[in-house]
Amino acid sequence: MKRVVVTGMAGITSLGSDWASIAAHFEAGRSGIRRMDEWDRFTELNTRLAGPIDDFAVPQHWTRKQLRSMGRVSRLAVGAAEQALQDAGLLGNPIIQDGRMGVACGSSTGSTDEIKAFGNMLLNSVAEGLNANSYVRMMPHTTAANISIFFGLTGRLIPTSSACTSGSQGIGYAYEAIKFGRLPLMLAGGAEELCPTEAMVFDALYATSLKNDAPHTSPSPYDSGRDGLVIGEGGGMLVLEELEHALARGAHIHAEIVGFGSNADGQHTTRPEVSTMRRAMELALEDAELAAQAIGYVNGHGTATEQGDIAETQATHDVFGKHMPISSQKSFLGHTLGACGALESWFSIEMMNRDRYVPTLNLHNVDPRCAELDYLRGESRVMHNDYVMNNNFAFGGVNTSLIFRRWS
Repeated sequence: MKRVVVTGMAGITSLGSDWASIAAHFEAGRSGIRRMDEWDRFTELNTRLAGPIDDFAVPQHWTRKQLRSMGRVSRLAVGAAEQALQDAGLLGNPIIQDGRMGVACGSSTGSTDEIKAFGNMLLNSVAEGLNANSYVRMMPHTTAANISIFFGLTGRLIPTSSACTSGSQGIGYAYEAIKFGRLPLMLAGGAEELCPTEAMVFDALYATSLKNDAPHTSPSPYDSGRDGLVIGEGGGMLVLEELEHALARGAHIHAEIVGFGSNADGQHTTRPEVSTMRRAMELALEDAELAAQAIGYVNGHGTATEQGDIAETQATHDVFGKHMPISSQKSFLGHTLGACGALESWFSIEMMNRDRYVPTLNLHNVDPRCAELDYLRGESRVMHNDYVMNNNFAFGGVNTSLIFRRWS
């Protein structure tokens, strides 16, 4: 078995696209959530809250030819991938194009402008706005395919379009590809573009926050006063590398991935199951050959939905007991869906390396129905941990758990 390390990390979020900017917002308790006045035209949509990236601009060196196959979700994914390759010292290096590097990446859906155009064709019998690249921008694996094409990657391409676990499954499957010796380098992560249709998905389930006139007070994961989730957008990517390959080229190592667990609830498409959530964490611990007490912090999924928060915390308590520190960065960014697993993995590694852990924003009174855990709230907490876990859970009953080890 090969050892797998993280040699590049990057993300694009509503709080910035570098750790210093994002961390400054975390420390100041400032979220990226705002009222979406542009959604007022959707009269049957109740929520008006989201975490948009208002300042995202396409890099000037990207060509028109490169851009024509990329909708917004792919542009966020490719942008994060480019920054991660730069961080790893691999951007422009020919070794990523000789079959040694692959990509594992996903999103909840492709770009919705193209979906709308195809829908218009079916409804009105006109092909207005459709062209040869429309499907490529819409297809479920648009992020992985565009990353591969943009950087000339000829290794494995693993699409992980599994909603809220797209990013974490991308990292997990990339880790396994390297661990089992299939190739030494992978780009791994996920992305999501903001769309009112995704807010409507949760609105129809009565699961969105309606604090429309107080956007910075929501979402509130684990809080007794929470009223639902808030949708966000973003892109997050990690460069994963086989340890000996990384050492041979003198790469800077951010962390080691030592455990991955993934399973399915097999019960219900939207109702989470405590037993299988718990089992996903146990699978990650078994893969890492670690006892539960080795983990010093859990980055929770923390969507601020009633069923999700309760089930997740019960499963976490079952594995780790009441003293486990836990928090959720969705309280700052909203739920970035396909991107959250990758972004939260990046945040987990940064927090571990800096010994400073971000609390859950807007968590004032823990819901008594949530299991007893050490909920981080108020100010950041200084802790020294050698291992941290990141958990994500998705519609369709998909569960993931990743374990990162401090590199020394």
